[in-house]
Amino acid sequence: MKVGISSACLYPMETAKALQDLLECGFRHFEIFFNTYREIQPEYLCKLQALLYQYGATVQSVHPFTSGLEGMLLFSNYPSRTLDGLAFYEQYFAAAKRLGAQYVILHGQRLPIDGRTIGLSGYLEGFCRLSERAATYGVTVCQENVNGFASQDLQFILGMRQALGETAAFALDVKQAVRAGADPFSMAAAMGSCVRHVHCNDHSPGKDCLVPFQGHMDYGRFFRQLIGQGFCGDIILEVYRSNFTHPDELWNAKLKTEALLQQIHTEPLP
Repeated sequence: MKVGISSACLYPMETAKALQDLLECGFRHFEIFFNTYREIQPEYLCKLQALLYQYGATVQSVHPFTSGLEGMLLFSNYPSRTLDGLAFYEQYFAAAKRLGAQYVILHGQRLPIDGRTIGLSGYLEGFCRLSERAATYGVTVCQENVNGFASQDLQFILGMRQALGETAAFALDVKQAVRAGADPFSMAAAMGSCVRHVHCNDHSPGKDCLVPFQGHMDYGRFFRQLIGQGFCGDIILEVYRSNFTHPDELWNAKLKTEALLQQIHTEPLP
């Protein structure tokens, strides 16, 4: 179980520069958050690959810059646009494959859901279609729980898992659960054994996104619950640039997370 970081932590720093700065801080495992179309083109991906190779680093996941448009691009009742959306997202799948990433993170359908949207059954069909296309590139689409999207709701997540079984794949984001008024532990339980990827951050009253170990999150309980549910993926630190003063805070959070995970893994079985 590796502990990595999202390039989004240094946004709006340009992605390749953010990657280089984080590499120089000591990080070696990443989520790459693409911020514009040119960043998923071969020339730019070569630049990212060169940096990763230079430092012996790896990429676990990529995040589309079109997340806010996915309801329109992938989950509307306009079939020809959906076909174009699928074709566009193949570029993310190809980029993920090129960088060696395992996951592509999905936000999905925005709220409110109204008569122009396709409902849960249609959403599941669209998710499966997208997942099948991703599989041809050797990558997996992970549905993230996101505030302001259908996926903020525990029942929506639970419905996906029950309908799709073990083919469901989720990215669990602590701050997004908090923003939606959902308990992160309950969201983890709703995702069950289908949690594949975790965005790690902290919170306290009045502050919904903090560097890990700077808030009130009970990470011991959280990680033990995930491991008990069968989670064996990686932990990606994801906060925003306004949430810390110096990147050293991120590095210290990584070390504390690794130490806690090591402690948990060496505990005797109950």
